[in-house]
Amino acid sequence: MTPLVSRLSRLWVIMRKPRAAVGSGHRKQAASQEQRQKHAKSSSQAKASTPNACAGMISECPGAPAGLARQLEEVVLQASVSPYHLFRDIAEVTAFRGSLLSWYDQKKRDLPWRRQAEDEVDLDRRAYAVWVSEVMLQQTQVATVINYYTRWMQKWPTLQDLASASLEEVNQLWAGLGYYSRGRRLQEGARKVVEKLGGHMPRTAETLQQLLPGVGRYTAGAIASIAFGQATSVVDGNVARVLCRVRAIGADPSSKLVSQQLWSLAQQLVDPARPGDFNQAAMELGATVCTPQRPLCSQCPVQSLCRARQRVKQEQPLASQSLLGSPDIEECAPSTGQCQLCLPPSEPWDQTLGVVNFPRKASRKPSREESSATCVLEQPRALGGARILLVQRPNSGLLAGLWEFPSVTWEPSEPLQRKALLQELQRWAGPLPDTHLRHLGEVVHVFSHIKLTYQVYGLALEGQTPVTTAPPGARWLTREEFHTAAVSTAVKKVFRVYEGQQPGTCRGSKRSQVSSPSSRKKPSMGQQVLDDFFRPHISTDAPSLNSAAQ
Repeated sequence: MTPLVSRLSRLWVIMRKPRAAVGSGHRKQAASQEQRQKHAKSSSQAKASTPNACAGMISECPGAPAGLARQLEEVVLQASVSPYHLFRDIAEVTAFRGSLLSWYDQKKRDLPWRRQAEDEVDLDRRAYAVWVSEVMLQQTQVATVINYYTRWMQKWPTLQDLASASLEEVNQLWAGLGYYSRGRRLQEGARKVVEKLGGHMPRTAETLQQLLPGVGRYTAGAIASIAFGQATSVVDGNVARVLCRVRAIGADPSSKLVSQQLWSLAQQLVDPARPGDFNQAAMELGATVCTPQRPLCSQCPVQSLCRARQRVKQEQPLASQSLLGSPDIEECAPSTGQCQLCLPPSEPWDQTLGVVNFPRKASRKPSREESSATCVLEQPRALGGARILLVQRPNSGLLAGLWEFPSVTWEPSEPLQRKALLQELQRWAGPLPDTHLRHLGEVVHVFSHIKLTYQVYGLALEGQTPVTTAPPGARWLTREEFHTAAVSTAVKKVFRVYEGQQPGTCRGSKRSQVSSPSSRKKPSMGQQVLDDFFRPHISTDAPSLNSAAQ
């Protein structure tokens, strides 16, 4: 019996023991005999079909403890993976840990959440600080998060402070950060900790993931390792990229097999003495050195252990000259069939990409395209200054609970579009003149899974008695109040188009994909020279609709 099968068998016996121990002695004896038979069978077939036999073991133990089930899953995975994609021994693992942590101690960025975690002695406040930062950093760049994190922690420094805040306040501070459900779930979690867990954060990755809404495996591992020192791993996009390159994993990292392998590698590597620092170091390496497109391999602390780097060095002489023999460099050699972790046959090694061959980008499903008509309704002469109408979105779905301009689904017919939009406006503001409804242009905004095109309209209530009240779910705000309200980036883009069309204003944004009936294509350089020659008296420095408004 091989060591691998022996370990599988021991785990399998443990997992089945609670069920086999129930009943008479005859049932125990039968179970024992059945186990011996299965062990003998798996031993004789180990070389040919270990993964399949292991899969059968897992399926027969649905009630096994989660920890043991995960161990068995990892052992099964190791059985199906070429050693080329693994770490050979503890010496290699130790070298990786030491090199990475030494580099991190010298090169780590000074970030507010790191200072907070290092300086805070109260474990619950430390965990809360880590939690906020990890949620904000999901799908968002560090430079963007810093200001939001600082303002958040100043406003709500403890779990209790956040739990007592209103959702409106949370949405208002989160506005512009994107993925707005994150802020809502963060507050839901804080309330659960305060109201049901006695104000104390769960102390392990398992209980964090189990008890807190919106906390997945990655966030739970980050909190547990950084705040509580649990030796548990994390795998985000940065860590996945580092591991794929270090072990030459070219298959789709989002697939179940590759994802399991990455988590297994990360758990093997995490330093039990400094788990939080190690996990942050791995993420830091991916964010600053092992970047997606232009990695700085010469600055990488683990380059000597990187199989992608070795592959680049191997391919260089092969590309320049024909070699009679194979170079003495380790390669993947699966015992049977195609390795499920190597580059797929349909996407072989590309010499021009170098280490960027790993990992290959997964094919992304194209964003769903939707269109909407929206109108900025303004009272220019309202008491106390001009006011604009905002309405609140439903409490579930896209941009839940945020404020926007009245909107309707896009209609292909312009008359039908205007009629539907006017009816929506009147639902919130009463009778309105349709003759002043103007089409101003369009704005395209891409959410995580939706590409939404807004047809932007404007309507100014000139010469009418100002409306001072609004029905539930609507508000009349001044322009100053609008800029601090809980509105999305897309709504701010829409308002910039409206502002750019008003008399005396000409504002826009390079980042907004905006077009309008009055916009003109910028002349070529040659045309500008001719214009300057023939019309030297005309000034060309007037701002355009699409000039940057930072």
